[in-house]
Amino acid sequence: MQMALEEVAAETAASGGPRTVRVYTWEPSTLSLGYRQTPESVDWEYCEANDVTVTRRPTGGGGIYHDAVGDISYSIVAPESELPGDLMECYELLCTPVLAAFDQMGVDAAFADDAHPEIHKPTCYLRKVNPAHDILAGGQKISGNAQYRQRDAVIQHGSLSYALTPDRHLGVFETDDVSRTVFDDRVTSIREQAGIDRDDAVETLKTALAEWVEADAGEWTDDELDSAAAIAEEKYASDEWTRRRTDPLSA
Repeated sequence: MQMALEEVAAETAASGGPRTVRVYTWEPSTLSLGYRQTPESVDWEYCEANDVTVTRRPTGGGGIYHDAVGDISYSIVAPESELPGDLMECYELLCTPVLAAFDQMGVDAAFADDAHPEIHKPTCYLRKVNPAHDILAGGQKISGNAQYRQRDAVIQHGSLSYALTPDRHLGVFETDDVSRTVFDDRVTSIREQAGIDRDDAVETLKTALAEWVEADAGEWTDDELDSAAAIAEEKYASDEWTRRRTDPLSA
């Protein structure tokens, strides 16, 4: 549903409606696969046993385990014509409020200065660090961000690590060769860096996004929710999309 809402927000923005910034939580716990990620990289039995749903994002990169404790997710949606055409410039612009939020939380975070080597390709937080859109704190990854273009709009979404959940992050993948120590060495969290409450971190990010664009609080329309529910069921919950990367809505 979260990915479907982004598609609907893109259609609304591209047709002259409101642009959207939002902060959200994945419930139930979910593994979001990168667009080109192979389903063989997933430990499907572990996910089923631990009530972790699996979907596929339209953006690339590795899979991310999301839950209501470990991470905080956000998205920004606006017409393509209103944003830089250069991808790196667009990342720099749209990550501005994210970096501002980290600063306000007391986390000294910034884009990576250099690429870091890959540890485990299927896992977003253990992939090769990209200075264009990966954010580090104390040399460790704390946020991953990605963009895609759809319906004449730009959608950027990202995950901020609030608390480390390495057993879950690693458990959802079909691998036995990555230790918790390796994960802890590469990844950090807002709680570890600043010690603030999760609700305060969420509110800080919401405020930073809203102030950045002088946004008003809004709600999804009934039509938007109905459309998103249909897209979620027909696409993002389907095996065609999740396991075979075939968009059933485009068939």
